[in-house]
Amino acid sequence: MKQILFISIALLIFFGLFFYVFFRLWQMIPTGKPIFIGVVIVLMSCFFLGFFGGYFLPTPLATVTYHIGMTFLFVAIYLLFIFVVFDLLRLVLPMKEILVGNWRTFAVLMITLTAIFTYAHLNYRNVVREELTVSINKEINPLKIVAISDLHLGYSIGKKELEKWVTLINAENPDIVVMTGDIIDNYMKPLIDQDFASVLRKINSRYGTFACLGNHEYIGGRSKIFQTLDFLKDANISVLRDTTILINDEFYLIGREDRAIQNRKSLTELVKTLDPTKPLILLDHQPFHLNETKENGIDLQISGHTHRGQLPPFSWLTDIIFEVSHGHLQKGNSHIYVSSGIGIWGGKFRIGTQSEYVVIELRMEN
Repeated sequence: MKQILFISIALLIFFGLFFYVFFRLWQMIPTGKPIFIGVVIVLMSCFFLGFFGGYFLPTPLATVTYHIGMTFLFVAIYLLFIFVVFDLLRLVLPMKEILVGNWRTFAVLMITLTAIFTYAHLNYRNVVREELTVSINKEINPLKIVAISDLHLGYSIGKKELEKWVTLINAENPDIVVMTGDIIDNYMKPLIDQDFASVLRKINSRYGTFACLGNHEYIGGRSKIFQTLDFLKDANISVLRDTTILINDEFYLIGREDRAIQNRKSLTELVKTLDPTKPLILLDHQPFHLNETKENGIDLQISGHTHRGQLPPFSWLTDIIFEVSHGHLQKGNSHIYVSSGIGIWGGKFRIGTQSEYVVIELRMEN
């Protein structure tokens, strides 16, 4: 009952905010309002089909509606911010109303938003290589790790884009490749239809590819998680779900269940039987409770989840919510790296953040 009430309130707020945006746009245009209504209906249809049509629409059509719908969502959010700020300023300052019956204002607004989101999309496509050297006071041969997070493969991120990422990974000649969750977006259907697994199997490394799961792997219920695990196994990706593995008798790799799973094991429980003289590398999707990392003697934690907000003002919020929303943090002898993600959720836009893959050299202190 509480869940139904929460969803109902959330939907009411959501539709209320969107109605406010549409009403302000309706006021702004002096003519052509039937066309405006038609455009809104098409965009709203794409938005809902993008979220819910992935189960039954043909993959090409679902991909198109997803991209249109998610772009519409991001643009609408920015319009909401603009209109709210303008209306608040009008309450305290003697400002002329320029958002009613004004084609010039409408044109300026649309041109500005087009420029912003064109830049944001081009910036997203610029995947950067982040490099980090981590020195620890344990014996280990130099280990080259390529870490990627938040791929969000599916209708958002297609097969061709994944192929480019695999090329970048293999060019590093890594010892090990790790993925820290949200490998899959909302739907398995496009990954199966287009055989994404065949691309992931091309990743080459000395010890293989390992992953922990993120919150998006669990969107869609029990049937999806089983499909996801079968898919990742077919892609030659070893999934660590609250499990540890000793690699080459040299270092431990620990993979935690996502924080959203209520009965996941504690980090203390996971490490209690491990040899503390060997390096401990932790994969944990969401970078919360980082003091536990230090207290349990983890040498290197790799996380994702935050995307660093993708766009302002969301990037400002992630900086507030997380102790570190992107980059390297050292707590005692523990090193933590939070990736902004190689992929993206929803619209392919980034401002003030970058899509990245991380090359980490783990070595013994001199």
